[in-house]
Amino acid sequence: MQTNLADFIRDTPDGKAAEAILRKCVHCGFCTATCPTYQLLGDENDGPRGRIYLMKQMLEGNEVTERTRTHLDRCLSCRNCETTCPSGVDYGHLVDIGRKIVEERTERPFADRAKRWAVKTFFPNTATFGLATRLGMAFRPLLPATLANKLPRAIAPAPPRPAARHARKMVALAGCVQPVLTPATNAATARVLDRLGISLVEAPGAGCCGAVRFHLNDHSAGLDDMRRMIDAWWPLVDQGVEGFVMTASGCGATVREYGHHLKDDPAYAEKAARISALTRDLTEVLEAETGTLRTLLGERKLPRVAFHPPCSLQHWQKLRGTGEALLAKLGYPLAFVPDAHLCCGSAGTYSLFQPEYSEQLKKNKVAALQSNDPELVLTANVGCETHLATAAGVPVKHWIVDLDERLSN
Repeated sequence: MQTNLADFIRDTPDGKAAEAILRKCVHCGFCTATCPTYQLLGDENDGPRGRIYLMKQMLEGNEVTERTRTHLDRCLSCRNCETTCPSGVDYGHLVDIGRKIVEERTERPFADRAKRWAVKTFFPNTATFGLATRLGMAFRPLLPATLANKLPRAIAPAPPRPAARHARKMVALAGCVQPVLTPATNAATARVLDRLGISLVEAPGAGCCGAVRFHLNDHSAGLDDMRRMIDAWWPLVDQGVEGFVMTASGCGATVREYGHHLKDDPAYAEKAARISALTRDLTEVLEAETGTLRTLLGERKLPRVAFHPPCSLQHWQKLRGTGEALLAKLGYPLAFVPDAHLCCGSAGTYSLFQPEYSEQLKKNKVAALQSNDPELVLTANVGCETHLATAAGVPVKHWIVDLDERLSN
């Protein structure tokens, strides 16, 4: 794609990155076939190719309008289009640049600004998010239905964690919403890894990975969150930990991009790249341990499950099929899931700002997951887990929680 970027962006780091990405696009349109919002709306501007054209026009100096903002807002950032693209267009980083410019050059309605401020303020802070969640659950009947339906009916308590007693150590990210909504996830991970001779530790002071603020177009605050995370983790790197294991694939996708996001920061570029290189999804960590886990499971009868691979796992991290392969090796019978590549509609904070499209996508995903009669649904990300659980007719769990329960019984 030929480009002629405007002066305001041409020689900047964002401009150079955007131009390189745009030049890879050959307008083939393969991406539209796998874009969830294009499938829902049938509008070229609600597919990757159309959004790329809108961003190109904006970067070339055309007026930035509310219409452009609307179409970029509707994008789930699922990156399904990247998996499909034969030219390797880095759409995810391009849309980050485009949204940043739109945010700077258009003014949102007051209600929208207030809602975004609240999410950016409360979600990355576990204490405030936890308080808001508990209050919401207590006063559910008084809340609007759209908000009440997003709150969990109950929160399973975390099982006890083993002491850090092994020479092999890996670091877990507690995250910001996972400790509140699904506290059993990291505890179950610690218990499973302990059986394999690996201790799971968490760094004091580590909070939000930066995804919430960054993907709500507050790049400055998001990058500060990333720097704080690196500062909290770096002493553990110096101590020689084996790596960073991600139990929420959404956080893992962001941490694996620290090296990209902070490449122009002389104080953090090297550290960020090192953290990204040491980061692994939990499916990758346990892939090497399947033989031992299979022995530990023994003759236990495992349930027939449908696995939902989050977009952050299969499209962002390019780990398509890893979850399904791991569960199959462990002996779980897998129910076939049609259109497994499509987003469930959670997409971080997307369900809060685009509830209509999010609900449609959730309905479609739940129907697909239940189409071959699984006993339960397993997934790998807190957002997908809590989103799907509000509509699924069978239990929805993080896969590591179910595995820990099987090993414990």
